[in-house]
Amino acid sequence: MEIFKQTNFDFLGKKWPFIILSLVLTAAGLISLAVNGGPRYGIDFNGGALMDVNFIKRPSAEAIRSALHKRLTGEIEVQEVANSQEVLISTNARDEKSLQAVRSDMIATLNAAFNSDTGGKLDIENAGQTALADRLRDPLAQAGAALSDDRLQALANQIANYRDTHSGLVRNLDELSAVPGVTPKILGVIKQECFAGNFNIRSFEFVGPKIGADLRQQAINVVLIALGAMLVYIAFRFEWIYGVAAVIAVFHDTIITIGLFSIFRKEIDLTVIAALLTLVGYSMNDTIVTFDRIRENLKLQVRGSFTHIVNLSINQTLSRTVLTSGLTFLTALSLFLFGGQVLNGFSFGLVVGIIIGTYSSIFIASPILIFWQNVSERRHRGRGTPVFESRPRTSPNKPVKNVKPEKTVKAVK
Repeated sequence: MEIFKQTNFDFLGKKWPFIILSLVLTAAGLISLAVNGGPRYGIDFNGGALMDVNFIKRPSAEAIRSALHKRLTGEIEVQEVANSQEVLISTNARDEKSLQAVRSDMIATLNAAFNSDTGGKLDIENAGQTALADRLRDPLAQAGAALSDDRLQALANQIANYRDTHSGLVRNLDELSAVPGVTPKILGVIKQECFAGNFNIRSFEFVGPKIGADLRQQAINVVLIALGAMLVYIAFRFEWIYGVAAVIAVFHDTIITIGLFSIFRKEIDLTVIAALLTLVGYSMNDTIVTFDRIRENLKLQVRGSFTHIVNLSINQTLSRTVLTSGLTFLTALSLFLFGGQVLNGFSFGLVVGIIIGTYSSIFIASPILIFWQNVSERRHRGRGTPVFESRPRTSPNKPVKNVKPEKTVKAVK
């Protein structure tokens, strides 16, 4: 499918605004990284604990942070999730031992601050199936509604499934009357032994500081190995300068993307590394397509300067670039807008990377080729051996006049 036909846009004539933009973004990103002491790593790389809490009525982030600081030490961050009652609570890692107890400390603190006096009852919002069954076993027997272990486990499973299908929250214990197997007598026992709290722990994860440091080093190694392997591949397939130009463009994309993460104070975790590697492959592929067309046009000995041939090649691949980049961008943008907090960093990296990677193939990688070609031509002309010169278009059946047979030019229809 070809959207644009016979276009003749002067892309390279407009390269300086984009080069200046790249320099500004790179400088701003590096300054932000220096001021902030490097990228803002997530718990995957720094180590720490992350708890996703869904509230019936969400308190302010400052109230949550203040409550947690009474029991927990170190840096605590509370991030509100847009368009929901969720918050993400993270704390940095001090040592492996402290992380083992941080979950119970966080839950106990939240209970004390945001749940009324429970009177020793079980919080049905966060109780597991086994804990719920154990809590109800003896009271049910005393109330004359004893259940076998299998039936009791099935009942606890039904209650947990009902809770989980309602955002993990039971707003009123009377709702449980809709659960199969919950008779009025059983519901009475549940009310006697349990209470519906104000929040549900949707997920909890923690990573030790040593594991986080190892993951961080491995992530850096993976990105560098990917760049090195692509440099070798392109240098083998084309020429070494093509490989250098492509790797510089991809390195430019990566640095700007990481800089924007720092500017917008977004965390870098394993999903962001996946986005960066996707960006590296995407940008490199886009650059290779353009370079391949440049090589084909050079083999066909299209007339005009090297700059003209590069500009022509960009125009010839324009439809492919717009289709690929446009559709990929729309997909990444949808993830960013509707993918939720978990995919926010990944989708942000893709959205930024696709924009930067697309223009870097045209306005960064291609000008590097032209710059090197100009340098080479000046050096070889000084020796009397030009590297590239314009040649006229010829008929396929007529040799070029005043040109030796080995310099006959192939026709371009």
